[in-house]
Amino acid sequence: MIERRHVEVNNVRLHYATQGTGPLVLFVHGFPEFWYAWKAQLAEFGRDHQAVAPDMRGYNLSAKPPGVDAYRIDHLVEDLRALAEALGHRRLTLVGHDWGGVAAWVFAMVHPGWLDRLVIVNAPHPAVFARELADNPAQQQASQYMLLFRSDKAEQALSADGFAALERALWGQPPSSHAFSAEDRQAYREAWAQPGALTGGLNYYRAAGIGPPSGGAPARSDPVDREGLTVRVPTLVIWGERDTALLTGNLRGLEDYVPNLTVRRIPDGTHWVVHEQPALVNRLIREHLARR
Repeated sequence: MIERRHVEVNNVRLHYATQGTGPLVLFVHGFPEFWYAWKAQLAEFGRDHQAVAPDMRGYNLSAKPPGVDAYRIDHLVEDLRALAEALGHRRLTLVGHDWGGVAAWVFAMVHPGWLDRLVIVNAPHPAVFARELADNPAQQQASQYMLLFRSDKAEQALSADGFAALERALWGQPPSSHAFSAEDRQAYREAWAQPGALTGGLNYYRAAGIGPPSGGAPARSDPVDREGLTVRVPTLVIWGERDTALLTGNLRGLEDYVPNLTVRRIPDGTHWVVHEQPALVNRLIREHLARR
């Protein structure tokens, strides 16, 4: 059974879901999701691990500190480290998607001694993404939404008509994806409607200044210092190739930054491959955990 708890770490109160006991596997969501995105993984890995999925700061039932600076990448990384420590662990496997994947990449750069394994799902390595935003017109076009997300118009645009824009992004309008049940859709609407939750999620983009070039300005995309960008822990990257926001160019040259790398492409998967093919995602993670 999934248990729901709160904990005070890094000066914020985080809500998290947990299942099982054993080595820690921490599942980290992105925008515009919350812990619930990983419910199939909690059920699977809770059989022989402590599987934990937090609401990241700013989301759903976790604290939503004021100000954009509270959402810098260093705060997100420290939230994860402090959460693992509060749960009684000094080693873990970290699994991240979208913004959760960005935080996981940076965690692996600055806290490699904490990690047994790293799993990334459709989240670009910061240095590779910086290159793609600077040099790849297709990725620049695909990332135009980030300019809206950083603007002061974002909350109004995304909450209009009962979060219609977010609904279209995740499950289409009208709902057509088998990956999201009516119960799932209602859970997401309730999470988005939590006071301050939409601003909290958008502040990740604002704090990072992430996005394509705009108005003649150079691309601003790298949320971390470029020193120490190599990830040396064993890393699995799962990539749905039909992702229309983060293109497969983000896999090119990734091995230059991740020497111990395994890439598993899912040709018919989108950005939401965790929902679309949970059994496959679970199997790939299991194989990675078992690899010597």
